[in-house]
Amino acid sequence: MNDAVAIRTELEPLFDSLRGFFDRRIAELSMEISATVQLVDFSETNLSGQLGRMQEQIATLVAAPNSATRNSGLELEAVVQATEAAANRIMEAAEAIGEWLRIGDRDAASLEAVAARVNVIFEACSFQDITSQRIRRAIENLQQVETMLTDLAPAGLPAVETAATNGPDPGPDLGQADVDRMFG
Repeated sequence: MNDAVAIRTELEPLFDSLRGFFDRRIAELSMEISATVQLVDFSETNLSGQLGRMQEQIATLVAAPNSATRNSGLELEAVVQATEAAANRIMEAAEAIGEWLRIGDRDAASLEAVAARVNVIFEACSFQDITSQRIRRAIENLQQVETMLTDLAPAGLPAVETAATNGPDPGPDLGQADVDRMFG
């Protein structure tokens, strides 16, 4: 029995030391797990917040416009309409001037009518100021969305090339030669 007591006396401090080591290590692991859970929760909360802000921003871009905010698509449609209306006014005035030149009337009333048509052309050309303002607003809104999407994209994704980086796509529109041929 003395041997068992002697072994127990000798091993007990070692077991106590081992138990203390395990207790400390479990406490350390518990703190690390707790910190990791907090970080994951923080990251999830942060990501949820960013996604929520993006959804709000996108919602304002696609929502029906009010006096404070405008929809980019509607802004661009308004530009197209203003451009078409101005082009039609310019074409009508140019046709009237061309008719006047063909007929050759040189009386005072005809000269006033031609001057009025020239003024219509100048007024119609003022559409550029309004359309450029609308285009700038639409571009700013689209750049905000692009920035938010870029910030969310993981690093290392290939960039998508756009018409802005590759130059405009001529598409089915008339080229300058076609326009010159129409007026030539």
